Amino acid sequence: MTVKAFVFVDALGWEQVVKYNFLDDLLPHRRKIEMQFGYSCTAIPTILSGERPSAHGHLAFYDYAPKQSPFKAMRLLAPLLKPRSFWRRGRVRHQLSKLIKRLYGFTGYFQLYGVPIERLPKLDYCEKKDLFVRGGLAPIKNLADVWEEQGMKWHISDWRKPEAENFRIAEGLFRRGEVDRAFVYSAAFDALQHDNVGRDDVLRPKVRAYADSIRALHRALADSGRPFELTVFSDHGMTPLKGTADAPAALSKTGLAWGKDYASAIDSTMARFWWINAASEAKVRAAFAGLPGRWLTEDEMRYHGIWRDDHKFGDAIFLADPGVQLCPSDMGVKPLNGMHGFDPADKDSAAACLSTAPLPEGMARVSDYFKLMTAR
Repeated sequence: MTVKAFVFVDALGWEQVVKYNFLDDLLPHRRKIEMQFGYSCTAIPTILSGERPSAHGHLAFYDYAPKQSPFKAMRLLAPLLKPRSFWRRGRVRHQLSKLIKRLYGFTGYFQLYGVPIERLPKLDYCEKKDLFVRGGLAPIKNLADVWEEQGMKWHISDWRKPEAENFRIAEGLFRRGEVDRAFVYSAAFDALQHDNVGRDDVLRPKVRAYADSIRALHRALADSGRPFELTVFSDHGMTPLKGTADAPAALSKTGLAWGKDYASAIDSTMARFWWINAASEAKVRAAFAGLPGRWLTEDEMRYHGIWRDDHKFGDAIFLADPGVQLCPSDMGVKPLNGMHGFDPADKDSAAACLSTAPLPEGMARVSDYFKLMTAR
């Protein structure tokens, strides 16, 4: 059996791969990959299942769903959390996030970010469960489910551990011949680029460190004495900040009330809307007419795999132009130097797949990684 190692490097986009000639000698088979529309919270379940958001249900962390909201009890707590300015502080919200996660028994990644606490009772959260373990995307089968069914000896990194430790663990497992398949998770490059996109003095050393870690993994595979393949892939790139757009200010001019006339979930690059009062749609669209971006068509949403007949992801989605961040948003009050989640067609959005072995014909999207990982 050919042993296969898959290394996921969050935000190592095609542009970075080309710029730094990343592992050209070790991984000669390489391809530019279309990003899954959305964020890492969209891409990860897509990678782990091979399904698009329309099937696995993960587009952004929060959706308007008053009947399904697990946070209904928060309506009792929200009035007590005053002054609001204190509860908007980053460190305070981080600690409150940890408390809520424990109280609700969430095993997946959870953060409040900048979501107004008084809106939580009408919002649902998509990543309540750990996506990487068996049953993590039930009823859809994930990578752990399929590798187990195939009878593989497998390992999937613990996303909570430092990436250097995840590389060391995988090296040891392969060198000792204890696994047939492994998914090695590393996410630090995403955060580094959010703050330092375009800064060669900061990014080049990190890229070099990844190259060293992957070469060490390659040596471990070779030392095992078994035939092997090593593949490195990413979920998206990173787009430098070009400007901001104030969506809340535009909404405030409509005179509409959140939760009465409309509901929204405003991320860094897109604003999703649910029309509670049908008349609110025209007013919101008119208010957004001056913002740099566009409203997605149904055909675009279907192409990107984010259309759902139940409108779970919203009745309408406004996408900002590449480089323009919606700020303030439910993610925070300040823009970052770099962001992803723009139009997948934008050059800075493209992901990358690199391998020691030829890549299958037709592998063009992030969702295609799953077939590669589950091929025998």
